[in-house]
Amino acid sequence: MTFYRRVLVLGGARSGKSRTALQLAESTSPDRTYIATAQAFDDEMRERIAQHRAERDQSWQTVDAPLDLVQAVQAQAAPRKAVLVDCLTLWLSNIVLAERDPTHEADRLIQAVREAQGPLILVSNEVGQGIVPPTPLGRTFRDEQGRLNQRIAEACDAVVFVAAGCPILLKPAPPLRLRLE
Repeated sequence: MTFYRRVLVLGGARSGKSRTALQLAESTSPDRTYIATAQAFDDEMRERIAQHRAERDQSWQTVDAPLDLVQAVQAQAAPRKAVLVDCLTLWLSNIVLAERDPTHEADRLIQAVREAQGPLILVSNEVGQGIVPPTPLGRTFRDEQGRLNQRIAEACDAVVFVAAGCPILLKPAPPLRLRLE
């Protein structure tokens, strides 16, 4: 059996990525922290946050880090402790709306991911497979999210894509080989 220390779990909206990440963390350690990046600006988001909280039992410690994700990862990541970040898409949205430099913040996060002690699971939306956003801000966000996902994937030992609740291991993957004929 192969074990990974840093795992990125990707998927579309309602794909089952958060549930997959929770199961992975729960199978890893009884000592676990959920780092939440969502902010409850409206009733719908408050309901989503409540649903996510209801999916976790009392064994979870929850840390809210809508902007200061790097500091939360650095403070929480420890040997024998599973840390789950849900999700990078909301964090990036918060960074953009706060008018922080997404590239600088991503650089800081990548460093924290690489230095994290203990198991670290990061959840993110795969946003590049849908419709091209109609606004410049939407297209810029999609591009920033795609770049962030690529960089986090590179920093992680494993990448899992979730579709219809089914996890698919993307990394590590066997090398691709072409056959010359």
